[in-house]
Amino acid sequence: MTQLGPAVGPAATPIVSVKPLVLPAPGRGADLHVRVSAPTTGGNLPVILLAHGYGSSLDGYGPLADHWAAQGFVVVQPTHLDSRTLGLAPDDPRARRFWRLRVEDMTRVLDHLDELAAAVPGLAERGIDHGRIAAAGHSFGGQTAGILLGLRVLPPAGTGEDLSDPRVSAGVLLATAGTGGDDLTPFAREHFPYLNPDFTHLTAPALVVAGDRDQSALSVRGPDWSADPYLLGPGPKSLLTLFGAEHSLGGIPGYEAAETTDEHPGRVALLRRLTTAYLRSALDPADPAWPTEVAQLAASRDPLGRVESK
Repeated sequence: MTQLGPAVGPAATPIVSVKPLVLPAPGRGADLHVRVSAPTTGGNLPVILLAHGYGSSLDGYGPLADHWAAQGFVVVQPTHLDSRTLGLAPDDPRARRFWRLRVEDMTRVLDHLDELAAAVPGLAERGIDHGRIAAAGHSFGGQTAGILLGLRVLPPAGTGEDLSDPRVSAGVLLATAGTGGDDLTPFAREHFPYLNPDFTHLTAPALVVAGDRDQSALSVRGPDWSADPYLLGPGPKSLLTLFGAEHSLGGIPGYEAAETTDEHPGRVALLRRLTTAYLRSALDPADPAWPTEVAQLAASRDPLGRVESK
């Protein structure tokens, strides 16, 4: 198992993780399975909805989910219909609506947060803070999180409608697709028509994370494609560019995940530290965690990334 180094900031606490929690989902074709991870201590806890990348599941992203939970967040991970664990046929009629069904999954989770918390031993008594909810996602999951924050999907897959949720006040978009149209390969335009985002309404605070070696097979552009949510989305936004990082950003999809092509424990440790700090400050402006971490990174003699903000 990859060793990612000690936690920073407040001391990490033991966590409890419960799966699968099942939410009935009429019309979806399958009930929604969810994993909830939380620290074993603390109360009035903030919440992170974590959307997995295409094909993953509630079992993915341990390097992030475990860390965030140990740092005081309740992390909620649904398994979306595109998950390999569900084995849907490529020609399943729901496939072209996966992007929209993912958003409905997240809305269903938000509607049942208290029910999910009650299924985790001791969590309901300690409480979750409905006023501090963030969305995070990697790759396709970044678009899912972005939609909750104001991103809109244009034709041919969407209509540009607003599917944002006011219950979600901040987010982290990890290696997320940029603009569509001519920036996509012919294959992507044919098979992933929902990769046509409009970022102009992405007004909620968000940290965008991009690898400077993330050359997507879906775009004719270079690694700067994943910076589009920052460049084209209105502020307040921050962009963390990770040096040498490819699409897995050093190894966030899972411990020893086969799709990690750029394993780098130090890079993952930095990403965990900065995303934790960002979410703390974004959900509680009085918390100095984010500016403190940004200053430390800027002062580093051999930094693994850089941050810019607007």
